[in-house]
Parts: sequence; structure tokens; C-alpha cells
Amino acid sequence: MPGPQPIQPELTAQQKEVLEHMARRQSSPQCLTKRVKIILVCTEEINNERVAQRLDLDRSTVRLWRERWFGAVPSLLTVEDKGATNKELARMIEEVLVDAPRSGTPGIFTPEQIVQTVALACEEPHNSERPISHWTPRELADELIKRNIVDYISPRSVGRILDEADLKPHLSRYWLNAEPGNMDEFNADMKTVCDLYPQARQLYEEGKHMVSTDEKTGIQALERKYPTKQMEPGKVERREFEYNRHGTQCLMANFEVATGEVIAPSVGFTRTEQDFAAHIAQTIATDPEAEWTFITDQLNTHKSESLVRLVAQQCGIKEDLGIKEKSGILQSMETRATFLQDTTHRIRFAYTPKHASWLNQIEIWFSILVRKLLKRSSFTSVYDLRNRILDFIDYFNVTMAKPFKWTFSGRPLNA
Repeated sequence: MPGPQPIQPELTAQQKEVLEHMARRQSSPQCLTKRVKIILVCTEEINNERVAQRLDLDRSTVRLWRERWFGAVPSLLTVEDKGATNKELARMIEEVLVDAPRSGTPGIFTPEQIVQTVALACEEPHNSERPISHWTPRELADELIKRNIVDYISPRSVGRILDEADLKPHLSRYWLNAEPGNMDEFNADMKTVCDLYPQARQLYEEGKHMVSTDEKTGIQALERKYPTKQMEPGKVERREFEYNRHGTQCLMANFEVATGEVIAPSVGFTRTEQDFAAHIAQTIATDPEAEWTFITDQLNTHKSESLVRLVAQQCGIKEDLGIKEKSGILQSMETRATFLQDTTHRIRFAYTPKHASWLNQIEIWFSILVRKLLKRSSFTSVYDLRNRILDFIDYFNVTMAKPFKWTFSGRPLNA
């Protein structure tokens, strides 16, 4: 007498989308791909024998993973109801479809040996008389044996220990130590900028502008030698490695802190002090009677004679400005900066501390520009590059512009 028929899975739309993606993904382990296909075919075939025939598997294997899936359905539905992303759901499905833990043999490395392996990985290789910049699992394994920490360990085992400790010796990132010469001045500049950002919305409602301003220099007009191959099911987009250079452009941009829009951009071949002063004049001209606060870094062109003369003209300041490098307001970069920061002026500047341009919100927008346009595009000329940057800014203002949620208040950061 035949037994009861297996229950046929009913997948949600999100579950089906995630499973189909996992089945196509070339990086998935073969065993995982096989189990994903079992679940997908089970939605079409209720009989385990027919599923097994279609996938060239044993019927007991089909039954095992059908039952495992049904046991996990309530948990999967719960995380979906909570708004899980496809990535989060895929991670949970992988946990459902992995092999159950087996008793196996106990670990062959003691906790002390594992701790010593992690400690060694965090040492400089030259301390072990190895003329290399960073460890590899093979060299770590060799050093562990050399120090008699273990009798034998394979590079693969070292790699597993590093993975569990979340250590990645093959990766590194750049960072810049500010090392301010005058800590009081550094903190004052940081506080000035961080105190300004929360005021942006109120000032904007009063008809006053606060903009974050800077240049992105050396933007290359690179044209790929051959057309990009668009993505296909199971294949990512492929870009030609070789390219032709057509020159560079410099972008000067303003990020309106209150609205998140990029206003009055300038794109050209140079970024001299005259270029920057012209850019500021162009920006002010969009609302010539308003008050303007420009947040920028301490580049010398942001404290130039041209900029001082522009602000004096726009604010109707008639006093003698002096002579550059000799007398008066124009005497030095410090005297020019003091004038430009004067809070009684209708147009004034606020400067981020040296080596702390990350406090300038326009830098966040520049990273968006790189990710959304520059990184993967091909440009036929500098003029093509210029036009597409300006088109992107128009597109950004319509579809993506919003103020950044600034939470940093100036408190010291841990190294």
C-alpha cells in the first residue's frame, strides 16, 4: 500500500527569486546548488522519485532536503515578514541547506595554539626576520612550526583560524594621521564646522545658504578600448581592461547642506586661485543678495588674494586691503583667512582642520559621483566627461538629493 504523498513546497515570490539566483550563481558550492535545485523542482513535482530522476539523485536525498526545507519554512516566513533583504534571506537559506553538524574528530589545535596563531598574525613579519610586508597562511604555518607552537599545521588550517578571528592580512587601507601642531586650533576649527551643520536648515528657511565646497581634481577621461559587455544571467558586467586617455578635468562643486542639492558646479582644466574665486562668484550670483557660508578645507587657493578681493567687493567693504606678503589683510595666509572667516560679513568661510577634510560634506558627495558615474563609465573626450558630469548633477538633484544626516559633534575619535 503506497505511503502518504510528500507535501509540495509553496514558495513566496522572494524565496523563489533568491533560490533561482543561488542556483545560477557560479560561486555557490556544488552541493548547495544541488540542494537549491531540489527545492525548486519539488515545487513542480510532488513525487520524490520523479524529482530524483530529473536531477539524477537518490530518492532519499530528495526526501531529506524536502523535509529540511519544510522544517525551516516558519522561520523563513518570519524573517520575510520583518522585511529581510534578499541577501539576508539567502544567508538564512544557506544555513538551512548546509550539512548538519557531525561528531567527527575533535579539533587538533588547543585554544592556546589558536590564540598564539592569532597573535603571530598580528605581528610585523620583520620581527620574525622575514623581509615581507604582510603574512600569508603558508608563511604563518612555517613560522608556527619554526617556533614550536605546533608540530604541524597546514596553510589551509591557518586560513580557517584567521577567518574565524576575522583577520585579513592580505588587505590594507590607507589612513592619514592628522597630527595637529596646535590642538586648540584643531579643536576650534572642528567645533566651528560641527556647530554649523545643525543650523543649515534654519538658515536656509531664512534665505541664507550654507554650502560645502571643494574641488575634485584629475578626473580622467578614460575611453575603454572595446565596448563593455553587459551582464547576462549568471554573468557580471565585463569592462575592457585597456583604455585610451583623453585628458583630465577639474570639478568644483557646492553641496547645499540644507537640501542636499549640488549647485553652480564648475568643470574646467585648471584649479588656480582665480578659478576658485570665479567659481565662488558664480555661486553667489545664483542668489546675489543672500548670506553665504562656505565650508571648505585649508588649501591655499581657499585663502587667496583673489578670494579676499571678491568678498570685499561683494560685501561692500571699502577699507584698504593692503599688499600681499607685505601689509594689511593681504599680508599672509593667516590674515587673509581671518578676514574670510569674519562672521559679520554677508559672505564668509569656515575651514575644516588640516588633514580633516572628511568633515566636509562635499567629500561624501564626491564618493557618490565616483560610484555612480566615474568608476565604470567610458568617455570619448574631456568634453564628453564634462557634459556627463553636469548631466549626472542634474539627475542627482532630481532623483537623489537629500541632506546628509550628520551625527558627528566634534568629540574625539578613537584611533
